[in-house]
Amino acid sequence: MDNIAGKKSSLTWAVHISVAVLVFLWMFPTVGLLVSSFRSADQISGSGWWKALFPQEQNVMIRTADPALQQQIDGAYVIEGNLFEQDGLPIGTVSVWGTSSRDINAYKPGDTADLGEDGQLTVTENGDYTLLKTTEFSGSRGERVFLTAKTPPTFTLQNYKTVLFSGQATDKMGKAFLNTFTVTIPATIIPILIAAFAAYALAWMDFPGRALLIAAVVALLVVPLQLALIPLLSFHGAVVEATIAFLGTPDPDNLRRFATVNGLGRLLGFEPGEAVSSKGYLGVWMAHTGFGLPLAIYLLRNYMVGLPKDIIENARVDGATDFQIFTKIILPLSFPALASFAIFQFLWTWNDLLVALVFLIDSSGDTTVMTRQIVELLGTRGGNWEILATAAFVSIAVPLTVFFFMQKYLVRGLLAGSVK
Repeated sequence: MDNIAGKKSSLTWAVHISVAVLVFLWMFPTVGLLVSSFRSADQISGSGWWKALFPQEQNVMIRTADPALQQQIDGAYVIEGNLFEQDGLPIGTVSVWGTSSRDINAYKPGDTADLGEDGQLTVTENGDYTLLKTTEFSGSRGERVFLTAKTPPTFTLQNYKTVLFSGQATDKMGKAFLNTFTVTIPATIIPILIAAFAAYALAWMDFPGRALLIAAVVALLVVPLQLALIPLLSFHGAVVEATIAFLGTPDPDNLRRFATVNGLGRLLGFEPGEAVSSKGYLGVWMAHTGFGLPLAIYLLRNYMVGLPKDIIENARVDGATDFQIFTKIILPLSFPALASFAIFQFLWTWNDLLVALVFLIDSSGDTTVMTRQIVELLGTRGGNWEILATAAFVSIAVPLTVFFFMQKYLVRGLLAGSVK
């Protein structure tokens, strides 16, 4: 009785738990990146993103107001204010404070510190301070105050303003965003166009060596990208040299004219007024196309084989050619598989850094993609983690949008050919 068809399995709960765990593991880093993108550098260094909704205790150094703001009250010179408001921090609670980095626990809220010739300083629990002196304050900087304070959870849009609206950085990020689209869209469309024709031929056309070709496609799935980068780069360089030979002579004026006509020369690495380079969009398109084709052909071929044979035979009886069958019957029915591969290829090319470093990076940075630009935002010392989190989330916003809009085709395409 346990094997009766249609009976619900007793392990359904295990499947549901497994799916929930997988979804949680997938969402965990994404949510962490989103939360971190709204936090300041001090908050990120002080605690993990999972503590963002709770008050935080951190050590900070804040200076009192400029001596130019002093006031004379009852014969004494006074500087007053709030340490938190002065430094742009949310109002917190001071637990201990001090005037030296060696002893930040010297005083409690409400105590008065004797600064000698610099006067007397009093700090209260909410950050209010009073600096009192019998003579006029001098100098251009306030006194240093070291606090151990508990601050409420805060979030800021400053990180996004820095990444998206900060002068030169904005121009570079905007250009990198467009460059990434320039790489990703053709690198997604080209392999789909080629693979669709190849998959139809391998699925429904009889010709000698078809089985060997299918075996070769499956074998190419395991070829690592790193192994073929040097041959691909050499091949691209040969294409550039062949183009120079086709132009007749590597004359700078001739190359300059070629580079400016409809922008076609730039695809091969020709820049007006500059030396010929092997860096260009054509190379990165070739690399992504070459390594996307095996999976695309394998996925589409499996899907097309599973289509009803009667439809194709009836079309042939009615006099339809292979091209008409392909364009009017196979392609519309194969849309789930096409969309499934498009999702994978778009995500791979959008997040790629290695191929872009090999085929695109030049001295001017005009072809820099977002993955490279994010690395440059970190600086030479690897700081600015809040900027990294924000830039990374801006980068993944487009792939996430594509994925969520086309996810209904993903499973249908992945299951292509698995059921007869």
